[in-house]
Amino acid sequence: MSAAFPVTAYAAINALGTTTRDVVANLREGRTGLGPCPLELPFETPAGALPEPPPALPPSLSAWDSRTTRLAVAGVDEITPALRRAIARHGADRVALVVGTTTSGLGRTEDAYHELKRTGALPHDYSLHRQHSFGAMMEALRRVARISGPCFAVSTACSASAKAVGCAQRLLATGTADAVLVGGVDALSQTTLRGFHSLQILSSVFCRPLSRERRGINIGEGAAYLLIEREGDATARLLGVGESSDAHHMSAPDPTGEGARSAMAAALAQAALPPAAVDYVNAHSPGTRLNDLSEGLAITGLLGGGVPVASTKGYTGHLLGAGGATEAIFAIVAIEQGWIPRSVGAEPVDVDLGLNVPTTRLDTPCRNVLSNSFAFGGSNVSLLFGKGN
Repeated sequence: MSAAFPVTAYAAINALGTTTRDVVANLREGRTGLGPCPLELPFETPAGALPEPPPALPPSLSAWDSRTTRLAVAGVDEITPALRRAIARHGADRVALVVGTTTSGLGRTEDAYHELKRTGALPHDYSLHRQHSFGAMMEALRRVARISGPCFAVSTACSASAKAVGCAQRLLATGTADAVLVGGVDALSQTTLRGFHSLQILSSVFCRPLSRERRGINIGEGAAYLLIEREGDATARLLGVGESSDAHHMSAPDPTGEGARSAMAAALAQAALPPAAVDYVNAHSPGTRLNDLSEGLAITGLLGGGVPVASTKGYTGHLLGAGGATEAIFAIVAIEQGWIPRSVGAEPVDVDLGLNVPTTRLDTPCRNVLSNSFAFGGSNVSLLFGKGN
């Protein structure tokens, strides 16, 4: 599979802003979106919350209401005009919808549980099927997007929306669809934050990926979408998707970095490009000791130590199921606009990683960019984007 598919539109909302323009502008200026966590927790941790609450759903979608679905619908708004054009070109049944998420409407169920504890009854308007399940968010999105082609969610923890991009590539390559709206959505929730805290990898201060002083991750929320088509004019194209499953441990990466290295190598092989063709790596690096170290070994082992490597999780927090799609957009922006963001929080850089980590923005042409997403259980995905022709 070597076809290069054009990315004809994209949109993202997260802690950096509620419009794609604001998100990109703050990334360019090196301004973090991290701040106090809006949820009440028995411990301290910053979070990447949306600058303002996502708007309420339209009345026709009220039965599917949850914060995640509100994020999902708010995030798709900017990409709707391009989506309408794609539907007009191909037909609604030839446009697919694939979205990655980790928890879907879990936050809504948490609220319902607390109501049950307080009053002895679940809220009258609560529905597990319509507000908690992956299908709930997908049904609301399908209705808003007016897509009638293949529609499904992907949930592979932190690689979910990068895996969704791989699904989109296969739908296009096999002729199952002519266009795919692919993305990722996740909202902050008690279960997520407390879960990472129990693993002892949640930082009590701003996360510092790739830094010698990194202490763990911060969690964020957001939504991101890419419209990928079989044909079309675009400044960037999806050139390759590399996937691997090292299954080293349920929550710890393979310390050798072999699974991560093989995913990057597979993406390059699919595009028939040598390692030297990569101009920038948007690293998964969330700021934990082990993840950053194993990814560093993978990158230096395949690409050497000269290619610029930055992590953008110091801007948005770890977006979990929305991370892969969000960082794919950041990779495309580097290609379109010719700059690599500073790896915020990385100073002092951990020299033991052997990586070229920019601590100021690099204004430089980028023709080919790798974006990595690695997850629990050894689910590794590397996306390769290149300049459109």
